[in-house]
Amino acid sequence: MSIPDSYLTLAAPTEGLYKDKGSKFISCACPVRDLEEIKFHLELLKEQHPKARHICYAYRLGFSAEENRAQDDGEPAGSAGKPILNTILSHNLHFSLVAVVRYFGGTLLGVPGLIHAYKEASLDALSQAEIIEIEPEVQIQIQFAYAELNEVMKICKKMPIKIVRQEIDNLCKFELSFPIKVKNEVLALLEYYLQAPA
Repeated sequence: MSIPDSYLTLAAPTEGLYKDKGSKFISCACPVRDLEEIKFHLELLKEQHPKARHICYAYRLGFSAEENRAQDDGEPAGSAGKPILNTILSHNLHFSLVAVVRYFGGTLLGVPGLIHAYKEASLDALSQAEIIEIEPEVQIQIQFAYAELNEVMKICKKMPIKIVRQEIDNLCKFELSFPIKVKNEVLALLEYYLQAPA
């Protein structure tokens, strides 16, 4: 699946809370880059809440349905992870994790009650989050003779190109970064110098 020109994600971690019949649902929403980060956040929650009955969560990493996951962690199937995932999807967030820690209050809530509680707890964390728009970047490497430096610099100034790394010598090597939405245009301008297109 192709990467969009821009996507929404969370600026920083936030927390939320929902209470029902003595049960406490503490939610945490945070931006994540990969599965390692998700694992790290979940381990942290387990350490912070050793007496919690359940830690249910959902995440959405990339841009395909295969990169979404929902986990009920012992709650009835579909009563926790799915409502959490639905809040992520309804906010159109990517690279985001929402986890809800449940402390059981002694009264069973039933499946409809649980769905409502996990949804409300997730929404509370997301309502306090700053949602930001990210423009994915493409990185490429180019190399060219020193005599061509002026020409390359002109292209870099004309387009929204960042020079990430540069080696200026008889043979110059540049690592460049730019928004994915101008990829075709930039590649066309730099085609002659391309070393390893992304």
